[in-house]
Amino acid sequence: MDLSKHAFFEGKIVPLAEAKISVAAHGFMYGTTVFSGMRAYWSGEKERLFIFRPYEHFRRLLDSAKIMSMSIPYDERALIDLTIELLRADDWREDVYLRPTIYKADFGVGVRLHNLRDDFCMFVTAFDKYLANDSDAHLTFSSWRRVDDNVIPARGKISGAYANSALIKTDANRAGFDEAIVLDQDGHVSEGSAMNFFMVRDGKLVTPPPTDNILEGITRRSIIELAREELGVEVVERSIDRSEVFLAEEVFMTGTAAQIVAATRVDYRPIGGGVMGPLTAKLRALFDDVVHARHPKYLKWNVEA
Repeated sequence: MDLSKHAFFEGKIVPLAEAKISVAAHGFMYGTTVFSGMRAYWSGEKERLFIFRPYEHFRRLLDSAKIMSMSIPYDERALIDLTIELLRADDWREDVYLRPTIYKADFGVGVRLHNLRDDFCMFVTAFDKYLANDSDAHLTFSSWRRVDDNVIPARGKISGAYANSALIKTDANRAGFDEAIVLDQDGHVSEGSAMNFFMVRDGKLVTPPPTDNILEGITRRSIIELAREELGVEVVERSIDRSEVFLAEEVFMTGTAAQIVAATRVDYRPIGGGVMGPLTAKLRALFDDVVHARHPKYLKWNVEA
């Protein structure tokens, strides 16, 4: 993985090798950090790098921080400016992934959220595919359940919660699957290990609601809008039973890192015709145009770096 030469750390841009957090830092010891995953896309036609929906990403990051009793001296606009400065420091000319993080920076033992210093850091890495098999993925239902909102708030991207995702993903991969579908405590579909879930039934696009313990994904939000506004597809947010997935005409998953992953089998059962469905294919092509600043209507979602 090709990492950036610089990072934003303790209030300034520094060489990446100098951006070091102590093993005694509270965020490291207790998972008391929140983060966002963001992408910036290189447009060869325009010879420009475009950050995809940074305001929404930083709004969610700051909302996650609020849940975890964190505060930093930056608003969304200031964070976008920092991001542009960091990207220009290494003159990126390819698709990249950014990881902004807010963390409890004080040292010492003692689990809590209050009376601790908060800090912000960010680094960049070159990034292509999150899932190698993103057009023909084979999914399984995980034996692990999605963390409940009353256990670790699902609306926040809280680092400690991703131990749940790691258990889910590793068990699925070791069993020979590309990804897993995770159920909530009531047995309804929640999401993947780190992706939102969509299926097509009777021509409608169906996705679990936020109340089924999903992360409120930025890519999820974008796909809902594109499906409705550009393709005229009805989108329904409702609970989904496990057995209903087997009857879907199409299944795909979305995320900033993953983009749109087409699933063609679930637990050895073909989805639809066992190949990527037509709506999934249209959304993948449309989304690729949008993030690379080729769609005039959605240039507002792209911030030039």
